[in-house]
Amino acid sequence: MMLNRERTGQNMTQAQNVAAAQARQKHIARQIPMGCAACSNRRPGWFCSLGSAVLADLETVTTTVNLAAQASLFNQDDDARHLYLICNGYLKLTVGNHEDREMIVRVAGPGSMLGLYAVLSHGVYEVSAETLTTAQLRPIERESFLNFLRGHKEAQMRAVQCICQEYRFALQDACRIALAETVAARLGRLLLELAQQIGEHLNDGGFRFPLLLTHEEMASMASTTRETVTRTLGQFRKDGWISIEDSLVTLHQPDQLQMLI
Repeated sequence: MMLNRERTGQNMTQAQNVAAAQARQKHIARQIPMGCAACSNRRPGWFCSLGSAVLADLETVTTTVNLAAQASLFNQDDDARHLYLICNGYLKLTVGNHEDREMIVRVAGPGSMLGLYAVLSHGVYEVSAETLTTAQLRPIERESFLNFLRGHKEAQMRAVQCICQEYRFALQDACRIALAETVAARLGRLLLELAQQIGEHLNDGGFRFPLLLTHEEMASMASTTRETVTRTLGQFRKDGWISIEDSLVTLHQPDQLQMLI
């Protein structure tokens, strides 16, 4: 009996991992047109939403690189010689290491600037970054970026805003783990964070975002078990708060999730 349960759990984990992998490939962002100003992935408040003239100057000090899924971009404690603007695709940011213990900090998508604090402080990367899907990025060498900032006040202000945004994400992560008393509250908070960070706001007040994480990865972020994540998500779906279709998560009643916190 116990052996059958273990096999069932293993089969469920494998099925969820396969589903997440398929979702990661299905939700590769749209192909980026030439030039940042023409990019359809630009989002208000993010670094790539600067004015067209400033973006044109930024492009002169950048190149574009394409990475396959599950590729390492940089590792925690590496010297921060470049920062990276995500044009297309999704990456997970983690702390710790694969051999010991690893925790996913957040998922970053188009518009995010990775390594900004580390570059400005001439320090090391505080997290590791790995692609969840194929991704297109613009790496910017540290000194070139600092020279670019010196010549553009608009970019200086946007850099400050982005660092404040990173602070807010870190605070959300700490509050999710330390302050949410129930698993439902932690998972609800996680869904809301993903909606804000990589999702789109719907006309009816809901949110939609791609399902890029396995239940095991979500369990790590919510300090619980894979089985509990599966069960809790099932309850959210039964209550009509969320739906998961075609590898997309839709938050129909984000206010109900908020009330759990």
